[in-house]
Amino acid sequence: MADAGGEAATAKDTGRFIADLDDRTPAGIAAAVSRQIRSGALTPGSRLPTVREVARELKVSPATVNQAWRALASAGAIVARGRAGTFVGAPVATRPVTAVGRYQRLHPPSYSAFRIDLSRGTPDPDLLPDLGAALRDLTRDGASDLAADYLGEAVLPELAAKVRADWPFRAERIAVLDGALDAVDRLLTAHIRLGDAVAVEDPCFPPFLDLLAGLGARPVPVRMDESGLLPAELARAVTDHGATALILQPRGQNPTGVSITARRIRELSDILLDTSTLVIEDDHSAGIAAAPLRSLGSRLPRRTVHIRSYSKSHGADLRLAVAGGPADLLDPVVERRMLGAGWTSRLLQRVLLSMLDDAAAIHAVTTARAEYRRRSAELRRALTRRGITVARGDGINLWLPVADENAAMISLAAAGIKAAPGGPFIVGDPPPTDHLRITISPLADADLDWLATELAAATTAVPTYRRIRRT
Repeated sequence: MADAGGEAATAKDTGRFIADLDDRTPAGIAAAVSRQIRSGALTPGSRLPTVREVARELKVSPATVNQAWRALASAGAIVARGRAGTFVGAPVATRPVTAVGRYQRLHPPSYSAFRIDLSRGTPDPDLLPDLGAALRDLTRDGASDLAADYLGEAVLPELAAKVRADWPFRAERIAVLDGALDAVDRLLTAHIRLGDAVAVEDPCFPPFLDLLAGLGARPVPVRMDESGLLPAELARAVTDHGATALILQPRGQNPTGVSITARRIRELSDILLDTSTLVIEDDHSAGIAAAPLRSLGSRLPRRTVHIRSYSKSHGADLRLAVAGGPADLLDPVVERRMLGAGWTSRLLQRVLLSMLDDAAAIHAVTTARAEYRRRSAELRRALTRRGITVARGDGINLWLPVADENAAMISLAAAGIKAAPGGPFIVGDPPPTDHLRITISPLADADLDWLATELAAATTAVPTYRRIRRT
């Protein structure tokens, strides 16, 4: 009798899945179970039906259910306990998060003895404004009393007024955070739940994918062309996958250097107009990007949070980025932060404000922007002379097509050159051509011919073993 009761309970659980299921693909099954967990219909410790039982009830193959179960297990949503069965896991807040490690793959913590490092994605320190001058101004102005204030405003009013003056849309709330990635992390944590689909650029900045993996969210790749995200791909992400959020870099996209066009902004906003999709824009190349800023917030101001980073233009160690958007999207971030870090140092905010107003600092940023553009153009021209065409990009990165990623990396390493592998940036199916990300900020004119020759050679390097492409 006990066995019969157990079978009845299993059938009831399986029926509960069917009631919340329209999409019987592995992704659809995983999303349905995730929704049941989030809603509380499936509580931690609940035993799930077997794979075969679910497959039989849904009229799909056991392999399909197995794929869904593996995805849920990798997010920590369910736990397999051998013959005892499969159970709903602990709540997200109590589960340890294991990093996927794309960012670690991109920047392994090892000593670099290369002649030149083109892998870092960071600005040229010699082109940054003089931080010392800003600190001296701070001391002269007597602003050091800010250090004693625990209860002051989290954002300096003068800084808020400064950034509002050229914000791409009317921002109801302004917040200062510890860099763009910190801002993206906090927004995702506040608004994304286990199993949510999030549309991302493909190729994509690897830390975004690590953050989504830590939340148990599903990245949905949206491919790009020279004008930005492809409208048809975004429509698919929203319609077929129910993307609850979109993360994009509006200019100088990392790694491709693509900047979104005005026409593409109109096309993408038309797709999102009747949805509730949250838009997170990371303008990480603000200041050094030559392209004008275009934002989906200009047409979708109630659902867009725009993030402006000052790391590449004014210095990474300032750890400063400004986020602006609707109060209902930013207030949960600000309120949760008050229980931890509280605010970003107002001393550092004052340093940034000083540089934003200082003629010498403004000139330094303008000079850096022109110099990065020149270095990029010179390298592309040198490669063109060697028969290699690289798409024009903005900011400090180029997306270099190669025949084989690993062979190209080995070829460059033998010449004393370090580049970033393209693999960690890829979200969906592997493209027909591999790529490397090349950061142009370390380029010196004296090295240009040698470097272009080695890069051109690397693009055609082939492995000495039989290659098995990723699937």
